[in-house]
Amino acid sequence: MKKWVYRFGGGKAEGGVADVAMLGGKGANLAEMASLGLPVPPGLTIVTDACAWYFENGKTLPDGLKEQVLEGISAMEAETGRTFGGSTRPLLLSIRSGARASMPGMMDTVLNLGLNDETVQALGHDAGDARFAWDSYRRFIQMYADVVMGLDHEVFEEILEDEKARYGHEYDTDLSSVEWQHVVSLYKQVIEEELGESFPQNPHVQLWQAIAGVFSSWTNPRATTYRSLHRIPEHWGTAVNVQAMVFGNLGSSSATGVAFTRNPSTGRKELYGEFLVNAQGEDVVAGIRTPHSLTEDGRISSGSDKPSMEKLMPDTFREFKAICDRLEAHYRDMQDLEFTVERGKLWMLQTRSGKRTTRAALKIAVDLVDEGVITQEEAVSRIEPPSLDQLLHPTIDPRVERVVLGSGLPASPGAAAGEIVFTAEEAVEAEAAGRKVILVRIETSPEDIHGMHAAEAILTTRGGMTSHAAVVARGMGIPCVVGAGTIRVDLRNEQLLCPGGVILGRGDTITLDGSSGQVLRGNVPMIQPELSGDFGRLMEWADKARRMSVRTNADTPQDARSARSFGAEGIGLCRTEHMFFEGDRIQVMREMILAEDEAGRREALDRLLPMQRSDFTELFAIMHGLPVTIRLLDPPLHEFLPKSDEEITEVARAMDLEPAFLRRRIDALHEFNPMLGHRGCRLAISYPEIAAMQARAIFEAAVAAARSTGEAVELEIMVPLVGLRSELDYVKDCIDRVASEVSREAGMSINYLAGTMIELPRAALRAHVIAETAEFFSFGTNDLTQTTFGMSRDDAAAFIPTYQRKGILEEDPFVSLDFDGVGELIRIAAERGRATRPSLKLGICGEHGGDPASITFCEQTGLDYVSCAPFRVPIARLAAAQAAIAQRRGSASRTG
Repeated sequence: MKKWVYRFGGGKAEGGVADVAMLGGKGANLAEMASLGLPVPPGLTIVTDACAWYFENGKTLPDGLKEQVLEGISAMEAETGRTFGGSTRPLLLSIRSGARASMPGMMDTVLNLGLNDETVQALGHDAGDARFAWDSYRRFIQMYADVVMGLDHEVFEEILEDEKARYGHEYDTDLSSVEWQHVVSLYKQVIEEELGESFPQNPHVQLWQAIAGVFSSWTNPRATTYRSLHRIPEHWGTAVNVQAMVFGNLGSSSATGVAFTRNPSTGRKELYGEFLVNAQGEDVVAGIRTPHSLTEDGRISSGSDKPSMEKLMPDTFREFKAICDRLEAHYRDMQDLEFTVERGKLWMLQTRSGKRTTRAALKIAVDLVDEGVITQEEAVSRIEPPSLDQLLHPTIDPRVERVVLGSGLPASPGAAAGEIVFTAEEAVEAEAAGRKVILVRIETSPEDIHGMHAAEAILTTRGGMTSHAAVVARGMGIPCVVGAGTIRVDLRNEQLLCPGGVILGRGDTITLDGSSGQVLRGNVPMIQPELSGDFGRLMEWADKARRMSVRTNADTPQDARSARSFGAEGIGLCRTEHMFFEGDRIQVMREMILAEDEAGRREALDRLLPMQRSDFTELFAIMHGLPVTIRLLDPPLHEFLPKSDEEITEVARAMDLEPAFLRRRIDALHEFNPMLGHRGCRLAISYPEIAAMQARAIFEAAVAAARSTGEAVELEIMVPLVGLRSELDYVKDCIDRVASEVSREAGMSINYLAGTMIELPRAALRAHVIAETAEFFSFGTNDLTQTTFGMSRDDAAAFIPTYQRKGILEEDPFVSLDFDGVGELIRIAAERGRATRPSLKLGICGEHGGDPASITFCEQTGLDYVSCAPFRVPIARLAAAQAAIAQRRGSASRTG
């Protein structure tokens, strides 16, 4: 029979951290901590395969699982001296999810399982604290009803708030046992009224339904959204951890908390976290009560007058600090831990590699290298390439005056401005409309995940640095301020009530400074950060580790300067057509297109020549010493012409033409499928004077730049949309002829490579023939994806999300390269091209050039470079290094 359940506790465990795919992250680390002899409540993990079974078999549990779970519970009973469902010393259970990738708050948890009208009495008697028992019972009912029975937890929150107001209490901890009993009766009553059924009293019924409920939460909307955002495969599923409960709500000697072994915002080597006395873990992460600092340094820096754990529970704190140090040393990384103190006894409930800001991740990785814990290559491999985007976020300009509306805790650094919205749905709608918004909430919950992703930043008036909003915002890399207690959110009237009588409403603009915790009025000026320090050191290590070079796609001097400052090693794609759309050039371009003969076209081209030459000269000067690939004119000519009647009339007047004539010329140039029409090399063949003008501009600019910089330009000229070698031969003859002319006129030899963009399946399949002429291939994966799939990138957005949702496509092929189809064509072209010309230079210049997964494919395929947008260059540099490191390790393991 298949083993569905793995046990841990009592200083031993079945499995460990190496079994994360089977046990999930939480289960694997609980087993690891138990094996290390740390104080872990005993428990068991139901493997991730059981989740797959559950969904594949009509949401049923597999044969043999129940028996194995009950055997595990018997072992827990033996270790704790308690009995599940017992009338004396009852054993209560926590039922928690645990996917192999951390998904904080996205799936469901049920605590205090096993309580009913009988066991609650036994629990109170055993603990000598009836108030604690009834508090635990109401928590269980609320969680179970939400997760298993589908009754929203807000229903219970409303009852509790009403009862606290009626009794005159401010905090949950103020309620007496009698008052909690009344709340429990109201909870059970509302379940019957809303659902038409009673709250289940049988602990075993509770157990199986809770396990099923946690499995089901794998596909809830927030978990699905999170997986989509973080590219976590649906087939992974979640494990379920069933563990003996320990209680942080057993009075003043009990507590619960969350900690990081290093500061997750800054990366500083300091214990960082929060705790609550007389509480359960959900109270801390949900932001229901504002927690206290673990350390005295943390208390002082936050300005809190609440005692730290270091002062309040010094012995327990020292034990906990020692465990933190041990776990960080064991895992060789910053850890995120959950713990409970039950009447002075410390219990460890979770450890995992902590989520952190990119700035913190860089500092931690660099510090660990300096401490001799990890190697430079390990440090490079630990940073998620897309997360580098966080470093490009602006910060508040220090020279501007700040109008501070209030302040909270700086939960996620960076700054952002936007209109106030109060719901996740509003944030999504605003993003779709192109508006920047700040999501303002009393506290966020996992249901807000879609709105948090749509917002520029997040502001909450409750919660601490480990609240849901803080953790998720740091993971997303967006600024966040939490616990802004001096500001009040009036959801009913959609208002933000600030000190001094300032009232802001939906649509008003605020700026958040996630580094200081300040909420500022208006749209405050910002500046870009310096990419130095830890970033610079790590990127040096990355550049040392990678094999491929990283270029940029740049059409303007501004793009080229930005890209070079980000470490670009040349231009892999300069789209010359973009230069024609600027200023007065579009007018001259239109005159060229509308000319009725070659003489008319040449006249307009003569006026365009100095414009193109000037552009290229500046690009070459900026990129001196680095390769620059110039692509000849690619798009259909009609793209340069006016579209609407109003535009046609305006252009006709400016060109002294009759609108009817202009309309006829536009109609004549119209194509039913321009993507596959008269574009690319086809234009150069039909109108060779266009290619000749561009070639002359390129070569004359190369001469001018070489003379001004003292360095020859490393020039590559790319002919687009080639499908036949004869097409490339024709255009290359034109390029070579112009090169000879300019070289003779300038008295200077001009070195250059002539190549092509591989963007048609035929070109990939005939690469061995095309390589007889082409000196380099650049894979234009945008069009190669379109022509391979037979789908338009502009129109595919209407159905690709449906394909992904239904499991037909795992990734959008326009975002991450389709390895099986498009990738196979690239492999074929690379192999066949180099068989003909071993020195053939190979690169990629589509949008995939900045996608880490696609970059890994390029490394495996042996490409020489990737080219991407300027702001993706650091991401590509890091991804290329990681791909090279992985490739070397893979080769070493195969040969070893």
